[in-house]
Formats: sequence, structure tokens, C-alpha cells
Amino acid sequence: MAILEIKKAGDPVLKEVCQPVEGHINKKMRQLLDDMAETMYQADGVGLAAPQVGIPLRIVVIDCMDDHGLLELINPRITFREGTATDTEGCLSVPDIYGEVERSAVVKAEYLNRFGKKQHITAKGLLARCIQHELDHLEGQLFIDIAQSLRRKEKA
Repeated sequence: MAILEIKKAGDPVLKEVCQPVEGHINKKMRQLLDDMAETMYQADGVGLAAPQVGIPLRIVVIDCMDDHGLLELINPRITFREGTATDTEGCLSVPDIYGEVERSAVVKAEYLNRFGKKQHITAKGLLARCIQHELDHLEGQLFIDIAQSLRRKEKA
């Protein structure tokens, strides 16, 4: 496994609409999932999208440290939204900036797992927020583009 470079706001890859993964999910793709997860954990993140490591493909890893554990989402799409919730978000690609973002309170999504099997998930709370945040990356959108307010992290 390898730690990948996390692209920062201003890098053009973060504004790209990502391409779907076509065909079958091979060893190289599974290695990318492993490297993305290792990079996310190393950076103390709860989610990471492929464009954040310079790869404009529809791939996301998420781990909210809940019962779901590590989620690997290939070609994810939200199929249902309900309610709204506003909370604070940050992003590994926008270090030391936080903002209030309104998102759907509950989402359902479908995606392929690392073996190409179609999966479904219903999420609320932090996991719902993470799914929406990471899927925004796949559309070339950062949380700072939709935040109601932004602030810098307080220096310790």
C-alpha cells in the first residue's frame, strides 16, 4: 500500500466531473482502493474521493468509525433523499477551513463494491453527510462552494 498525495483546493482535478469506472474491477482498481483508504486514515479523514488523489474516477472510500466500517464505493449514486440537516464540515483538500453546510438528513445510495457487486446503503447522520460530501467531489464540487459560512481552524 502507499500514501497518495492529497490535492488541495485550486488543483484543476478537483473541479472535474469524474468518469465512471467501466468494465470489470481489476487488481489495479482494488490497489487504488487500498491506497486511498490508507491515505485517508493517515490524514485522519473520514472520507476520500479519487479526484482528491488526482484520479478523476467515480471512486470513494469512507469510514465514519461506525458499524459500517470501511466503505468502498465505486460508481456511487444517491437514489433517495429526505429531510435536511445543517452541520460543520471540513475537507482534506481544504485544510484548516470549516463551514456550515446544509445536506439531506437521510440518503440511500447504490454502488459497486471492490468485487463489482451492486450494493445499497441507507445512511443518516455523519455517514449521510460523508456520502454526500464525497459524491460532490465526483461532480467537481467542494464543500466551500456550497457552505453557508466558512471559518479558519483556531490555532492551538
